[in-house]
Amino acid sequence: MGFFFRPAPVMVRRDEALPGRTTSVLGSVAPEHLVFGIPVDTVPNGSQFAYFALGCFWGEEKMFWGTPGVTNTAVGYQGGYTPNPTYEEVCSGRTGHAETVRVCFDPGETSYEQLVRQFFEAHDPTQGYRQGNDIGTQYRSALFPVDQAQDETAHRVRADAERAFASAGYGALTTEIELAGAWPFWYAEEYHQQYLIRNPNGYCPVHSTGVRCSAPA
Repeated sequence: MGFFFRPAPVMVRRDEALPGRTTSVLGSVAPEHLVFGIPVDTVPNGSQFAYFALGCFWGEEKMFWGTPGVTNTAVGYQGGYTPNPTYEEVCSGRTGHAETVRVCFDPGETSYEQLVRQFFEAHDPTQGYRQGNDIGTQYRSALFPVDQAQDETAHRVRADAERAFASAGYGALTTEIELAGAWPFWYAEEYHQQYLIRNPNGYCPVHSTGVRCSAPA
């Protein structure tokens, strides 16, 4: 009897990454968001934005539609080397990207800290290059702060989450925190934007553990 094992995912090196392309796979004109009714690349007046990677970006984007204060979302690829990658290229593991959601939010209604705490509660940030049965470097847990203030908040909340998950019996967090300036966000193809509206029966399981990431008293 033979036993077959899938090799563990390994992050591609920069010199091994696919070359990509100079044009966006989203197209020259950003499509209208099917929830917010504005182009997916628009940051509404008064809004800030942030980047979150917690596994399959279809379900993650859907989660943020119902978050108070969120004003726009877009799915894409971040944290890798290949410019304007396709979905197939990202899934090959040869671009280095994580499936990522750009979230625009009104700071008068919510905060980056609240969104980061929601991020940690919405998945298992201890699994490395996977979320459940979704296996690959593109499914890793990552935050890409856009400035020093977000970076400080991300690290502080990660420390809170580390304590909460340890208390619940989980291992060490594998969530990466890398400043967005070093890792461009590349928009995904139009058919991935609001995928679970276009495909209501689409597969994208919830990987929330039930661990709460509340602010310390």
